[in-house]
Amino acid sequence: MVVPLFNEEGNVPELLRRISTILQGIAGTEGYEIIAVDDGSRDGTLEALRREMPGLPQLVVLSLSRNFGHQIAATAGLDAALGDAVILMDGDLQDPPELMVEFVAKWREGYDVVYATRRSRQGESRFKLWTARLFYRITNRLTNISIPVDTGDFRLMSRRVVDALKRSRERHRFLRGLVSWVGFKQVGIEYDRDPRFTGSTKYPVSKMLRFAIDGITAFSDIPLRFATYFGFLASGFAFVYAVVVLVLKFLHFNEPGYTSTMTAILFLGGVQLITIGILGEYVGRIYDEIKARPLYLVATIERTGEPLAATMQDPAAPTSPVTR
Repeated sequence: MVVPLFNEEGNVPELLRRISTILQGIAGTEGYEIIAVDDGSRDGTLEALRREMPGLPQLVVLSLSRNFGHQIAATAGLDAALGDAVILMDGDLQDPPELMVEFVAKWREGYDVVYATRRSRQGESRFKLWTARLFYRITNRLTNISIPVDTGDFRLMSRRVVDALKRSRERHRFLRGLVSWVGFKQVGIEYDRDPRFTGSTKYPVSKMLRFAIDGITAFSDIPLRFATYFGFLASGFAFVYAVVVLVLKFLHFNEPGYTSTMTAILFLGGVQLITIGILGEYVGRIYDEIKARPLYLVATIERTGEPLAATMQDPAAPTSPVTR
């Protein structure tokens, strides 16, 4: 189990109780671990995790040096995971841990990825539901891989899928897109999403917009093509308009030059700004990639009993984490 957490102090006890109870009840899962990744929380999340460790020897608490974001925190947990299969889920209990029973059953049937598709979403505003629906469909339409709609990061992945993800180190990460890109045998399970157990969402509209841009630019060059097509369209319109103006001039119509000139300047200027902005998104990502900084830095890795292996860190990190 990999669970990224950011300011989820109130959810920790119930989350770990439900996860451990379910895993203990699944036949053949006696050897398991729960990797809780504290993504630089500013509340008592880390302390709440530490309080649970004495009664839960399977718990591994991985604390990042600061808040790196949900996708990076999830990546840190996947890098740390040692099992034959890894289940990734959020810590807000909107995704029911009880679905893990079906995940494991499908994995044993031979599926490498078992993802959860949201049939309904409880406790969310109409605006949130509408924007989420729009996000999934636009992303799926614009990317060049098939990403299941209404599907988050709640999923089971086999060891070979996790190993493939560990080899993909791009910085602007879109894990559900990466999992679809990896391929292998995948299947979905529908479920009804619950309201948050406690706390508030960590994905406001601004973060969702940033997340959508990351997903589209990571798996598609369609925005670049759109900029090219739009540029040709604008140039064609400008050419036609110029011909019309010349004809009117030869017919001695008194056309106000200022209006037509400003219209052309503003229209073409707008097209240029749009295309430059799209190019800037891709250039910015190239800039981030060539710096080759580690995706995350680990402050501590803690567990009851023996310390984990030294492989539990970002492979690009220059130093080993502190193990307690």
